[in-house]
Amino acid sequence: MKFKKPQTLEQIATLLNVEFIGENDFPITGINEIHVVEKGDIVFVDHPKYYDKALNSAATTILINKKVDCPEGKSLLVSDDPFRDFNKITKHFNPFIASKSSIAESAIIGKGTIIQPNVFIGDNVTIGENCVIHPNVTIYSNSVIGNNVTIHANTVLGSDAFYYKNRKEGFDKLISGGRVVLEDNVDLGASCTIDKGVTGDTTIRRGTKIDNQVHVGHDTVIGKKCLIASQTGIAGCVIIEDEVTLWGQVGTNSGITIGKGAVILGQTGVTKSVPGGKSYFGTPISESREKLRELAEIKQFLKAQKKK
Repeated sequence: MKFKKPQTLEQIATLLNVEFIGENDFPITGINEIHVVEKGDIVFVDHPKYYDKALNSAATTILINKKVDCPEGKSLLVSDDPFRDFNKITKHFNPFIASKSSIAESAIIGKGTIIQPNVFIGDNVTIGENCVIHPNVTIYSNSVIGNNVTIHANTVLGSDAFYYKNRKEGFDKLISGGRVVLEDNVDLGASCTIDKGVTGDTTIRRGTKIDNQVHVGHDTVIGKKCLIASQTGIAGCVIIEDEVTLWGQVGTNSGITIGKGAVILGQTGVTKSVPGGKSYFGTPISESREKLRELAEIKQFLKAQKKK
């Protein structure tokens, strides 16, 4: 999530009421999670296990819960609760604003696009040309939709990430400040749910087709010309490369990569990253020919046991 204008280290420290290490005017241009950070970003870390990863990441300001040596060319914000203060930054620079109409005045809708009744379109949404948005679709603020996109009834774009911190008093939500981006020629079936990124974009690239009742988690990137069948659940921070096929009721772990051209057969649990160009099946996942051979061998073994 980029700020509308750059901030200084001192300005952010004052907002959070925390100590800082670095030059007062050290530039900060946004916040991001560890997997998408770049120069100018703040990243937060609140567990020693991930200190080195955060300090050595592309982020140039680290919101951290312990005084440590500051890497050269970077700055620190020292907080007793980085999770809380990361949320404070998101709320300050990207506050929730209640809508006053079904289609926001700030929304931009391209030529030839059809908006059916009972559609909600939030602030700063951009929809390209020649799209069809069917009844009861909800498009949260800041979503970006390309040209020739079809979205079927009851689909929701931009709901919050499923991301919580377990505290004694209950689960504390990490506030989502990212977007959903659909490129040209994407089709979404009925009753799909596409979560926005926590700080970045959940992206579905050009030409991908998604069936009914599919869920896509936060910050996931789905490549070009993919086919995803009904009742598939894709976790957050997944990378699905181009021309991948996911058949019905596939489920994935978070943070994995599915390689280009892979085919994942129905009801498979994608528990780890897999290379492209192959067919996969089963839970835990393995190549489909290998898995089917294993099942055949088990069947033969059980038959033999019955004969004894």
